[in-house]
Amino acid sequence: MMASSASCRAELLQKKLFIMDMDGTLYLGKTVFPFAVRFVKNLRAAGKRVLFFTNNSSARTETYIERLKGHGFDPQPGEIMTSGDVTIEFLKRHRPGKSVYVMGTEDLLASFRAAGIDPLPEGSRQADIAVLGYDTTLTYTKLSDMCRLVRGGSEYLATHTDLTCLNEEELLPDCGAMIAFIKAMSGKEPVAFGKPNRETIGMLCEVSGCAPSEMCIFGDMLTTDIAMGKRNGITCSLLLSGETHPEQLGSLPESEAPDYVFSSLDEVDRLLFPQ
Repeated sequence: MMASSASCRAELLQKKLFIMDMDGTLYLGKTVFPFAVRFVKNLRAAGKRVLFFTNNSSARTETYIERLKGHGFDPQPGEIMTSGDVTIEFLKRHRPGKSVYVMGTEDLLASFRAAGIDPLPEGSRQADIAVLGYDTTLTYTKLSDMCRLVRGGSEYLATHTDLTCLNEEELLPDCGAMIAFIKAMSGKEPVAFGKPNRETIGMLCEVSGCAPSEMCIFGDMLTTDIAMGKRNGITCSLLLSGETHPEQLGSLPESEAPDYVFSSLDEVDRLLFPQ
């Protein structure tokens, strides 16, 4: 931690909303962290609010609800948000009636349909908007569609910009790697949603009714979780249970450094709720 235990504990216990990253924070691939389940239960018992947030747009909210239930986190209605949800909300509010092509999994496409946005089929030659998500079912045809549409002038959006996604064994290419492919072909970059972008902050405030100063975020990535906190006045705690390694912290400028650093949520739980 980058402060005394007493001052850190006092600050965190004043917060109303605890934003929890999922991948690398609550679990790693299919491996759940038992101490994370314990921590969330202790937060609820203390009257704190929890919001699970992931940039991973390959699955819809309902899929994450079932996954978290299976892991013992007992998510409540309105407590889960993905970068796909933020993107969909933006389209509903600011681009109603526009034709949309979505490069993503069937789960992501189902989320769009459930929100009243019917994505165009593969092979589409024109679209008002082209949306890129984290597509674990990626094909050459889908990439060709996106390149064609972006080069042709479609408004270009992405659910998030993470370059990699960590599972139990290795780093895998995420949305940012797909963005790089399309940029090499089109020369263009998307407007992106998810952490750490400002559209996400607006949704967090609206959904929770809390101001940024009343929130804290726990996550394992400097470029998303910590960046979102640092840019928007949210107390941010870096967890070393996922992608970030301690040696990466030494060269960080103060403006990008997390407020606190913990080995995992186990350390946070023992600090806030000593037995």
